[in-house]
Amino acid sequence: MPKLLCKICFVELYHMLHVCGKDSEASSKMEDFYELELNIKGFNNLDESLDDYLSLEELRGENQYFCESCFMRVDATRCIKLRSLPAVLNFQLKRYVFLPKTTTKKKITSAFNFPRRLNMGKRLWDPSESGLMYDLSAILIHKGTAVNSGHYVAHIKDESSGQWWEFDDEHVSKLGYHPFGEVTSNSSAPKPKLDCSGQVETVANGNHLKTDQTTDSDFSNPIHEIFSSTDAYMLMYNRVTDKETGRYLNRKCGANDIDIDVKNCSLPPHLSSEIQELNASYAHACEDYQHRKDRQVAYITERRQEVKSVLSEAPVDPLEDSYFWVSTEWLRQWADNITPLCLDNSLIQCIHGKVPISMVTSMKRLSNTAWQKLLSKYGGGPTLSGDDYCIDCIKDRAKNAVCANDYRDRRASLRQVADAALAGDCPDGASYYVSKTWLVQWLRRKNADSPCDADAGPTASLRCPHGNLLPEQAPGAKRVVVPENLWLFFFESASTVRPDDILNSSVFPADSEPCEICSRELTEVACMEDSLREAKLKQRQNHEKLILGKSFALYPDCKYFLVPSSWLVQWRTYVTATGKNMSSFAEPQNLEVTMNSLICEKHSQLLERPLELVCKRGVITQKVSSTDGLTLIPESDWMLFCEEWNVLEGKGISAEIAFSSSTANKLVGSCEESPIVEEDLSRSIEDANDELEAKRPYIITHPEVCEDCIGERKSCELIRKLNYCDENICVYLVRGKDAPRSIKEASLNIFEPDRRTSKRSRKTSFGNSVNLKVSGSTSIYQLKMMIWEAFGVVKENQKLHKGTVEIEGDSATLADRSIFPGDVLWVTDTEIHENRDIADELSEQKIDSQQAEEGFRGTLLTSDVSVQAFQDTSSG
Repeated sequence: MPKLLCKICFVELYHMLHVCGKDSEASSKMEDFYELELNIKGFNNLDESLDDYLSLEELRGENQYFCESCFMRVDATRCIKLRSLPAVLNFQLKRYVFLPKTTTKKKITSAFNFPRRLNMGKRLWDPSESGLMYDLSAILIHKGTAVNSGHYVAHIKDESSGQWWEFDDEHVSKLGYHPFGEVTSNSSAPKPKLDCSGQVETVANGNHLKTDQTTDSDFSNPIHEIFSSTDAYMLMYNRVTDKETGRYLNRKCGANDIDIDVKNCSLPPHLSSEIQELNASYAHACEDYQHRKDRQVAYITERRQEVKSVLSEAPVDPLEDSYFWVSTEWLRQWADNITPLCLDNSLIQCIHGKVPISMVTSMKRLSNTAWQKLLSKYGGGPTLSGDDYCIDCIKDRAKNAVCANDYRDRRASLRQVADAALAGDCPDGASYYVSKTWLVQWLRRKNADSPCDADAGPTASLRCPHGNLLPEQAPGAKRVVVPENLWLFFFESASTVRPDDILNSSVFPADSEPCEICSRELTEVACMEDSLREAKLKQRQNHEKLILGKSFALYPDCKYFLVPSSWLVQWRTYVTATGKNMSSFAEPQNLEVTMNSLICEKHSQLLERPLELVCKRGVITQKVSSTDGLTLIPESDWMLFCEEWNVLEGKGISAEIAFSSSTANKLVGSCEESPIVEEDLSRSIEDANDELEAKRPYIITHPEVCEDCIGERKSCELIRKLNYCDENICVYLVRGKDAPRSIKEASLNIFEPDRRTSKRSRKTSFGNSVNLKVSGSTSIYQLKMMIWEAFGVVKENQKLHKGTVEIEGDSATLADRSIFPGDVLWVTDTEIHENRDIADELSEQKIDSQQAEEGFRGTLLTSDVSVQAFQDTSSG
């Protein structure tokens, strides 16, 4: 409690060097603190930590002190001097270090030694009190590894008896005369021995004792018992007198004549008063709880006796005429609940206010005595006696049974008639149309006791929007002729299920004429489909080679035209669709609009490049693509496209095949001849082919390709791809020196942003893989730390690759190294450096304060790229 805290008075002293030699005005300021915060990282015991706390610190360089007398920053020294110490001295051990990179704290778990008896006389500014001794009285222990998780336990010494106690939440345990517990008989460590001179031979270490040869001349008292702990968080010492020191020695030497006056060891008045109030409140709470418990137990006992009494009187005597019905559900709840509700028989009551025969399994008979007890105590109702059975419900039930038998017999007898009608055998006389699909489903259903919802609408699919009979050519309008007796049965069943839905049971005699409007519309649709089918067939015949989508031979002296590859794919899909799926595929985009979109408005040049050419064995072909680039088509196909899709011939983009030299003159044949084949050529032609393959063919377009607009568009697309955030990349840990070819080529695939990817680590035949969520601003160092955490490979041993290129430079970002979402990277373990915990890397390695700049938004000028470019420019 705050009332028990004692303050430490100290002075923070600043002394100027080499200038004025004065002390700072802040030196005269004394401050009070409740505890001393000591560093333990790099120190083994409490004495070393106190020396560090009170050591002289020099302020030089960037850390100079501003002198109020000189009005300038000067070299100075800084130290802390203790002016006075309280009766209770608290030390807080700094067991946690802050990790700037992860913004978390890490616990220091190294062992730290501290004495039972501490001499603080030499630590004061004025060491007049040389015998300022303190005795260890309490230890606060933190169990766990993190700051936000773990558990605190307190070990406190009873000053009256010298015994140590452990306080672990509501559990209190006795430890003995050692703060970490006495040594058990099965312990391998020797029990500490203390002779009458006060020499201690062992050191207590947490849960065990270990031998210690330390002698400390700083302690005036011969008691040099040292304790060690890896979890101690706070230490509390009480000031002792010479009398208390002698009493402590007598107790440790095993004296039997120790007389401890327990009565004189009273608590402070405010603490004693508070404890008495808490004890009185606790006693009152216990008494109140006992009263409520007794009442509850008595009530439960009474309820049990009541349930036994009623259930024992519930059976009806055979000689007794009167009895009453009660709901089984209410009776079960009444017997199970401590506070039952009022009597409720509404669950077993029919609409006529009587007992229906259908509820006989949901009710019980009670004797008159048991019923009167329940009704008088709980009330409710209604009262249903043995004579209150419902005659109306019995009659309805019997009527339904008769109707069910009649319906079942009629349906079974008409089933054969329906089978014959479905087969086309309908007797002479009046007949009617029903839906063929509906009739098939009716025959498949099992025999039932009454009509169901599926029996409704026998002619619903035959009725057109105008209320007439649909033509049989319409979709779903197939019909069957059935005799009059079968139709009447269908109509009666449908009217029973849905009496208000008359339209779905429209009557269509066999001589009904189809709707004229629907017939005319169907005829027009059929004509349009025939025309469309004929037009598609004509296009397939006109473009017999182009429809296959395969590459064909190209010749330098022939004229070609360029068409977007994506439009050709849509055209092939549309033209080849036939049958029922013919109308499900939309026409491709207007060809003239598509061609206009390929010309830039600024330069009137092409915005896309043609696909690359391939020359193999003297035959020139073009690569095939389904989405990107422009595809070459013969001039004859372009002319036919202009005619079929109403495009002006002048809208076309013409192209020619050319070479870097006059090699084209060595080709034999023209565009009308067959492609060049090796077995048809002479030796001179073979030499020309060899020279041709050495030359790279290219395409000349009219108009020319606009390199400026294409470059600008690709730059914008590249910037968009690099400015990504929280996207996935895949990293493979490869066993061995090189990755399989499939991994090296995986990054060449097109990234699909909407494609779902697994986040779990997968094991393959050549190594493990994992998907990591990164951004374009993620550094290579951060990526290596993620890989370290995923695979356990230290960052110094990682050789990271994208394809065949090794990724270097820890300060560079993923955008600097052109790593996009969906890319596949692979890493190998060189095993040069020893493995270590990633936590050691985060806590011990100094983090570079210069972070990578993001650069200008919307550009590629990130820190790594811009700095490198600046250096290259300067060196030039």
